[in-house]
Amino acid sequence: MKQVVQNYKSGELAVLDVPVPGCKPGGVLVRTAYSLISTGTELMKVSEAGMSMLGKARSRPDQVAKVVQSVATNGVPATYRKVMGKLDSYTPLGYSLCGVVEQVGAGIDDVKVGDLVACAGNEHALHAELNWVPKNLYTPVPDGLAPRHAAFGTVGSIALQGIRQGEPQLGEVALVIGLGLIGQLVVQLLAAAGVRVVGADPDPARCELAERLGAEACGDPGSASVEAAVAELTGGHGVDQVYLAAGGGSNQPVELAARLCRDRGRVVDIGKCRLDLPWNAYYEKELDVRFSRSYGPGRYDPEYELEGRDYPIGYVRWTERRNLACFLDLVARGSVDVEPLVSHVAAFDDAVETYRSLKDGELKAVAVLFRYPEQAEEVTEAPAVAVPAVHVKRTPARAAGRPVRVAFVGAGNYATSMLLPHLAGREGVELSAVVTTTALSAANAQRKFGFARATTDLDAVLGDQSVDAVFVVTRHSSHADLTRKALLAGKSVFVEKPLALSEDELAGVLATVEESGNDRLQVGFNRRFAPLLHEAKQRFGARTGPANLRYLVNAGRLEHGSWYLRQGSEGSRFAGEGGHFIDTASWLLDADPVSVYAVATPGNEDLQVVLRYPDGSTATISYVTTGASGFPKETLDLVADGKVLRLDDFVRASVYFEKSTAGPKRWVSSRLPKARDKGQNAELAAFFRAVRTGGPMPVPLESLVATTAATLAVQAGLAVGVPVTLAGER
Repeated sequence: MKQVVQNYKSGELAVLDVPVPGCKPGGVLVRTAYSLISTGTELMKVSEAGMSMLGKARSRPDQVAKVVQSVATNGVPATYRKVMGKLDSYTPLGYSLCGVVEQVGAGIDDVKVGDLVACAGNEHALHAELNWVPKNLYTPVPDGLAPRHAAFGTVGSIALQGIRQGEPQLGEVALVIGLGLIGQLVVQLLAAAGVRVVGADPDPARCELAERLGAEACGDPGSASVEAAVAELTGGHGVDQVYLAAGGGSNQPVELAARLCRDRGRVVDIGKCRLDLPWNAYYEKELDVRFSRSYGPGRYDPEYELEGRDYPIGYVRWTERRNLACFLDLVARGSVDVEPLVSHVAAFDDAVETYRSLKDGELKAVAVLFRYPEQAEEVTEAPAVAVPAVHVKRTPARAAGRPVRVAFVGAGNYATSMLLPHLAGREGVELSAVVTTTALSAANAQRKFGFARATTDLDAVLGDQSVDAVFVVTRHSSHADLTRKALLAGKSVFVEKPLALSEDELAGVLATVEESGNDRLQVGFNRRFAPLLHEAKQRFGARTGPANLRYLVNAGRLEHGSWYLRQGSEGSRFAGEGGHFIDTASWLLDADPVSVYAVATPGNEDLQVVLRYPDGSTATISYVTTGASGFPKETLDLVADGKVLRLDDFVRASVYFEKSTAGPKRWVSSRLPKARDKGQNAELAAFFRAVRTGGPMPVPLESLVATTAATLAVQAGLAVGVPVTLAGER
């Protein structure tokens, strides 16, 4: 097998062929899928190895002291041979990984061969294809958690243990100094615990990332902005805790901690920075300085780590293994998001070059993962997202034959600003009922839009035979379930995007359609109904060859605390609204995509999504959050057969023709609309026409399913880094 090693004397890094470790009793043999480079600890080792002997001595005074003691005991020649022999040996790197159990040792009964586990330890979770890991240094990965995310388990445990040492309380304010990998995780964990966080780091990009991940404010530790933020959040008293997650030889972190901490506050050292405590400052405030020892209780105890002797939970609640499991659970439930921290994923065979790029500063990274050969082979086999086939014995649609009676489930911002204004007073539509989880929001919607009744009882509304159509306008995580219930009740259903957040949810909706025979379903993909885009497509005309489509979505940043950011429960932001843009592209190209390739910009939510279509056409959707707010939100270009269609934010459209064609060389929309019309009104008109007459729904169910599957494939593609095939009948 292959393993990353370093010679501490020469500084040489290499990927060596070494024997496979044996599977001893009390542990498991794990084949690595992903391992994480600790850009702090490991790079410090790599940098130290490149120093002169004097530089090495200065950086490790603790080891120098041992050498001096050995000289006194064993003499200079013996000590020299011992030290040189140790320095001139290959040592391993790495301590955080995720992999698959390949062999189970005697005495292990909590995992089996094939299970996915996260592993810890600088002697057991190495950058190697295979590792033997003792029982207390691995834990099973929760269902649904991606292996690349589970590889963060060890560094997450370090951050978690540091926070436990700080003993934060709900409502407190904390300062995190150093916003590297550990610092970013500390920020998220504190925010998840109800603590308000200020961050300090000289890197503006890391400050911006920490703010997106939960910090109230961040800034350069040498500027006045951090001190101002602390004063504002604490009323001038100072923070309750300071977490030192910085490295280096500067004493600035401990001095800043003393200045910004409140009286009798707590200072927790997690990283490895200089700790020359200014005595007066720490004494006068009686600051409590604490150290956080790696992953938690059990660390450096051979009986715990090697012999598997656990500490009783009644005496030691959080051991290093329980910390590891806790962190993975937080990631799996969406309380912590590690994906924005992934700056680069490198093939394991490129390990030496990756370390060199990090050391030389060519690769700016918060977190870097190694992907191992079997993982790379696995994902290059064209991973697929299923596009469920629509098999349904359709029940004849019931024409309303009277005004269509409508129930709304949900009355949030989108419903009240973009849909209900088009329905209030609309001829042929009666607003029968509005259902919300809170009584007051239902009452407000009833008063404002004229619903006949307001209620929190969904079952009663679905059981009302007089209700013809149900609008599902709730948070994303409930869409699929509510759609299924409404279809089973025999209603025509209009569900805002997304239809589903997972393949299982999508399959469940299709199973309900098949079971009930009710396929009266519309998803709120309104842009294909926009009048301006409709006219532009008509002017563009039919095409004979493949097309290239470019769609720039200047999405902008979300406000801190927006429920759209709750990726664990509500899906990613693109999963929530990306279907809009995929549907628009597919409608313009008159086909459904056959594959999806997605890449993300490290450290933010900017995406490039490339869709491929059966005739060779491609659509590229650039979904960006870092653009200027004054730039139009949506611009689109479609190029084919010597023609170009241009859409500018649903305000202006134009079509350019090849000079050789007869007729006008350019068409431009005749007037600028007073407001952007993105098609909601026309979409609703088409939906109600279908409900009233019993005619076909505005968008074929097969298209709704294909668009939803393509949207899901974006997240799947980001996880594996290769194109995802959309597999299934169409």
